[in-house]
Amino acid sequence: MKLLFDFLPILLFFIAYKLADIYVATGVLIVVTLAQVGWIWLRQRRVEKIPLFTAALVLVLGGATLLLHDPVFVKWKPTVVNWLFAAVFLGSRFIGQKTLLERMMGEQLELPGAVWVKLTFAWAVFFLVMGAANLYVAFTFSENAWVNFKLFGLLGLTLIFVLAQAAYMSRHLKTEDADPSKES
Repeated sequence: MKLLFDFLPILLFFIAYKLADIYVATGVLIVVTLAQVGWIWLRQRRVEKIPLFTAALVLVLGGATLLLHDPVFVKWKPTVVNWLFAAVFLGSRFIGQKTLLERMMGEQLELPGAVWVKLTFAWAVFFLVMGAANLYVAFTFSENAWVNFKLFGLLGLTLIFVLAQAAYMSRHLKTEDADPSKES
C-alpha cells in the first residue's frame, strides 16, 4: 500500500499530462504531493525528511514551471532528487559507523559490513545514472517521450535494480545454522 501511495503523484502526473498538458500535470503533481505530506502529518503528527524535501522540490521547481510557463524546471526535478539521494548515500559512508542502508535495513537484514558498503555505493551510482538518464531523455526526446520515460522507464529501471540488489543481498545474508535437536 505504501508503494502505491508513493507512486501516486507520478501516476497522476502521467494521467494529467495525457489528458491535458505539462502545465496541468505539473499543477496536479504539486497538489497531490502537498496533499500526501498533509495526509502523513495528519496521521503521524510528523513527516520524515524525504517526503518534505521532495515536496519542497516539487513546489519550487513545479512552481517555477507554472509561473514562468517553462517545463524545463519540472524536467529537472527527478535529476535533482536522484543526485541528492546519491550524495546522501555516498556521504553516509563517511559519517558515522554505518551506511544509510545499514541504518535503514540493518534491523531486518544481517549482512557483513563490506556488503553494506558495496550496496551503498551501488545505490549512489544508480541514482547518479538515473539522474543523468532523466536529463538525457528530457532534453533529447520529445516531452511526451520524457513523460512516458518518467513513469515507465525510471520506475522499470528502479524495479530491475531493486531485484538485482535483492539477489545480491540474498547471497550474503548471514543465516543461523539449523539446530539438529529441533529437527523432527
